[in-house]
Amino acid sequence: MRRITRRTALAVTAGAVAAPAVGTATAEAADTATATSQGRQAAPGLNPVLRTDLVTRVTPRNNWLVTAVVIQYSHRIDLRGGVIPPSAFQVKATVGGQTAARTVTRVYSTGDDRLIIELDPNDSNARAAGTDPLPLDRAYSVRQVEDVRSPGGELVLKAGPFASRNDGVINPVVDDFAAGSFTDSAGFELDFRLHRPEGFVRNPRTRKRYPLVVTLHGGGEVADNNMTQLTSNRIAVTFAKPERQRRDPAFVLSPQIPLPRPMDGPDGTDWTDAKVQAALSELIDTFVSEHSRNVDTARLYLVGLSSGGRGIYSLLAKRPDVFAAALPTAGWGETAAMEKITHIPMWADHSVDDPVVPYREGRFGKPGTWTLMNSLETAGARVTRGEWANDLPKAQFEAHSRALLREARATRSHVLFTSYAAGTTPVNPHLSWAQTYENDVVLDWLFEQSR
Repeated sequence: MRRITRRTALAVTAGAVAAPAVGTATAEAADTATATSQGRQAAPGLNPVLRTDLVTRVTPRNNWLVTAVVIQYSHRIDLRGGVIPPSAFQVKATVGGQTAARTVTRVYSTGDDRLIIELDPNDSNARAAGTDPLPLDRAYSVRQVEDVRSPGGELVLKAGPFASRNDGVINPVVDDFAAGSFTDSAGFELDFRLHRPEGFVRNPRTRKRYPLVVTLHGGGEVADNNMTQLTSNRIAVTFAKPERQRRDPAFVLSPQIPLPRPMDGPDGTDWTDAKVQAALSELIDTFVSEHSRNVDTARLYLVGLSSGGRGIYSLLAKRPDVFAAALPTAGWGETAAMEKITHIPMWADHSVDDPVVPYREGRFGKPGTWTLMNSLETAGARVTRGEWANDLPKAQFEAHSRALLREARATRSHVLFTSYAAGTTPVNPHLSWAQTYENDVVLDWLFEQSR
């Protein structure tokens, strides 16, 4: 049996799949036609389901969600130009011992033997994880409750009394990260996830060099699951999604701090914990050494949010000649360290009304981004500043970023600082990174940097 293709899954999770026109000459359609001629076309009214899979998506708003269900039948689904109403299918999810309906927003055929059932991401039971990933195997049931007919009245899919349960869970982009662990010379272990560029995967003997993006998660992602650093916030997957990899192929290394929390750092944050920071540095060095033929050592980038932003300021100051650029979001640090990193390109951002890591005062007695940027200026760096709303549409948001970048280039500034006006960061003012990693202007700028 054929499973949903990676291309289809990626399109579904992006919400961009459109039902192909009937008669479109694709390879899949040709395969289906062959299978149908060999007897795979079911008798009218019979709906043998071969398998059912969930599709998840990492969203910018601090959520990993189940956004679609894919049903594969034993025969081709030919709607003859018809449309399937969302009311034709009933989807229920059992999460945390509670069973409740999911809202079906759209149902369509992929042009072969599969139907895509899109679900409302705003459903209260849409989540795929709490602190740890939720057990989603067999958690969803799908039942057809209305007959589906062609525009001419011919029965295409017959409603029935039986529901199917999901056989598996497909996690586009997330599934492309390999899981690993690293034990440093002191015996401290860090789990990590690694995304390899497609060119390297196809030909590991290549001598092509790629940038390395190291992502530092926030305090809420400290765990032993080697997953939350990918799924809790849209940071690592941003650099691994196909459209970004086509534009900027890169290795993406995403370590996770384990439990119990070390918390031995000078200000109670994990990435400044002596054991964690030593292991992180050794992990990066070892990865670069082991991939010396393929890592562009002039293009090592640090990106991080919240306590990950704190980790960036700390690590840059201790290793000022290693990284080409950084994206610290909603972080905090030490003013004395800023004079050591005036030469490093950075694009920092922070919500003015952040209650968790205050914009000026920071956390644990260490100042926030606004104060750190002032210290950078005092130390000799030219900082280009801008402030706008964090809930603007993407095009408008990026237009502001583009204007700020033009200003920075005109003044030969390599440090940019975006502030988000009070009351404009959705969900929680601390989540200022929701648009950071959706911002193509910022990401394009990052990959332009080289030591």
